[in-house]
Amino acid sequence: MNQTLHFANQSAFALAGLKVLELGQLIAGPFAAKTLADFGAEVIKVEPPVSGDPLRKWRMLKDGTSVWWQVQSRNKRSLALDLRTPEGQELIRLLACESDVLIENFRPGALEGWGLSPENLMELNPRLIVLRISGYGQTGPYRNRPGFGVIGEAMGGLRHLTAEPGRVPVRVGVSIGDTLAALHGVIGILLALQHRHTTGQGQVIDVALYEAVFNCMESLLPEYSAFGAVRAPAGSSLPGIAPTNAYLCKGGGYALIAGNGDSIFKRLMTLIGRDDLAKEEALADNAGRVARVEELDKAIGAWTAQRTVAEVLDMLDAASVPAGRIYNVADIAADPHYAAREMLQHIQLSDGNQLTVPGVVPKLSKTPGQHRYNAPALGQDTDEILEEIGLTTEQIQKLKAIGIVGGAV
Repeated sequence: MNQTLHFANQSAFALAGLKVLELGQLIAGPFAAKTLADFGAEVIKVEPPVSGDPLRKWRMLKDGTSVWWQVQSRNKRSLALDLRTPEGQELIRLLACESDVLIENFRPGALEGWGLSPENLMELNPRLIVLRISGYGQTGPYRNRPGFGVIGEAMGGLRHLTAEPGRVPVRVGVSIGDTLAALHGVIGILLALQHRHTTGQGQVIDVALYEAVFNCMESLLPEYSAFGAVRAPAGSSLPGIAPTNAYLCKGGGYALIAGNGDSIFKRLMTLIGRDDLAKEEALADNAGRVARVEELDKAIGAWTAQRTVAEVLDMLDAASVPAGRIYNVADIAADPHYAAREMLQHIQLSDGNQLTVPGVVPKLSKTPGQHRYNAPALGQDTDEILEEIGLTTEQIQKLKAIGIVGGAV
């Protein structure tokens, strides 16, 4: 096992002793497994021999491997194994018998086609918890459709809202649908572990990408149900809550100001020299402010236009008005608060070069997560993992010779 970053005793982690078998690839399933691994779970990542997880080659590469890989697969062990073969499937059954959790994000029916259905695996190991992440879920008329995160974002209602009025809806800029599905999957696993603690029984967790997005859509559906209202794109504002927007400042750049709390609004109006608005009874609550949101945005915008972003933020901070600027990654990397919160972690790669990666979230006071091991090379742990489930060196070499498993490359 790669022990480049082994900082603490394994027993100090919240999920110490939890064994996770990851069969997914790319984003949603692996992100869920990564989150568990950050908190001490032992994650065996199963990848196709030769090619590995496609994420290894996504976006920007360093020495032939994506730097994204160092985030998504940290704290994991790599087993290069061909799931399409009977021999590979039998090895998965052996591993499932030794696992607490199995994670997969293939299209529904893939596991069944390989003879690895949750029902079959749970007959072998009744305590097994199986997380299944897919575009549309394991049931319903759309279950067999291919579904990536962007499709889930669109069907879940998010894509419709991410635009300026009258313009084409845009992507959030990251694979937020996959990540939301992964986090819902982690919640499901923790719930299932609690259930297993009291009953001894595993279960199947069915997470659909579109449902994970839809679960974050706040009042979208009840507003439609009660009033027939179809929320429209609103750019940088948040309809029904005022004032909150992005305001242009002197010299360019925007300040994000959230003055929508009743007492906060009064402080904001006083700060910008609009005591008349601060004292107006009609603006004392959100409903009154929403009715006059354009007037309020204009008043705030006139004030910010006379000041730089830095000046605006300093004054707002002094007045206890929530505000911020729009960060790019260079801003993040230079920010002292990110550094103080250990969100900028520096790791050393196998070639000796340093790479900065995101820290661990959430923060636990007694059993914090940690970046313990760098992401593995393809198949680097194959021999060790197979020996742990009883295979001999001779058997492993035979499987390698016929391409069923692969070693480190």
